[in-house]
Amino acid sequence: MSEEAEKEFSPLENKVMAALEDVIDPELGIDMVNLGLIYDIKVDEKGHCVITMTLTTMGCPLGNLLNDSITEAVTSVDGVESCDINLVWEPAWSIDRMSRFAKVALGIHG
Repeated sequence: MSEEAEKEFSPLENKVMAALEDVIDPELGIDMVNLGLIYDIKVDEKGHCVITMTLTTMGCPLGNLLNDSITEAVTSVDGVESCDINLVWEPAWSIDRMSRFAKVALGIHG
């Protein structure tokens, strides 16, 4: 199990994670969570959410589209008033971060 999967999230943060499963990477057709792109979620007492995430590549041309989709999904969760995205490159993303579901869907074996 990945480090992210072992983190304890609040019930509200779990709802945010569930909402992020509806944000699909248009190039791969898999959601952000199963791709392993979401590193952390924090929601404070005022309903401000910070998503720490990465992209599959630094030059991802869909970064702005994904940011808009993530913000829309997150702020649709009851109790979340605003959202900031903290885009990071460390740790670097690799296929090892993907869920079994995503690997099977993309035909990755091993």
